[in-house]
Amino acid sequence: MTGATTARGRIDKRQAILDVAFTVFARRGYDKTCVQEIADEAGVAKPTVYNHLTDKQTLFQHAVLAAADAVAAETLAIAERLRDPGEELRTTLTEVATELLAACASERARALRALTYAQLAAFPELTEEVLDRTSRRIAEAMADRLARLALSGKLRVSDPALAAEQFLALLTGPLEARSRLGTRAVPATECCGIADAAVDTFLSAFGAR
Repeated sequence: MTGATTARGRIDKRQAILDVAFTVFARRGYDKTCVQEIADEAGVAKPTVYNHLTDKQTLFQHAVLAAADAVAAETLAIAERLRDPGEELRTTLTEVATELLAACASERARALRALTYAQLAAFPELTEEVLDRTSRRIAEAMADRLARLALSGKLRVSDPALAAEQFLALLTGPLEARSRLGTRAVPATECCGIADAAVDTFLSAFGAR
């Protein structure tokens, strides 16, 4: 039991370091961040950080991927609501769209995009991994949900992957424009407007008749 508790404690401490590291990297950028600052904010000794993550580069990569997984988990949970949307598909789809926009417009999601693209030249493989874990995963999940809705007769979708891509584009395109490529927060009222317009356009094309 003691061994399991020790292992759990080590995992928790590692996650706490990653959370703090992501916050510091987001605030200061990769180049200006030092490991000592992360250790100080995490409340641990600098060698402890190196015991969990071997160097600054490794720390950065793992911190970014941990944030990507957290964002992905949130968006996938939202998409799951479409597994059983009830009788009012438009209502549920609008709620899902609004919640997806809120997740994508969150401080963590905006920081993730900013950090990833700022370090694209230095960490090209990291950028691909972040995309795999976030936008591509949610696109796959949405495609699965739309396929199920098509089978039940609630949508007219012949290519679920393409339909999911188009639905997400109707959300993320306006969001990126209004957030000035993620440099400003988008008010909830604007997210609601984007969601309503996206669902109207999507159902005009794919809604059951």
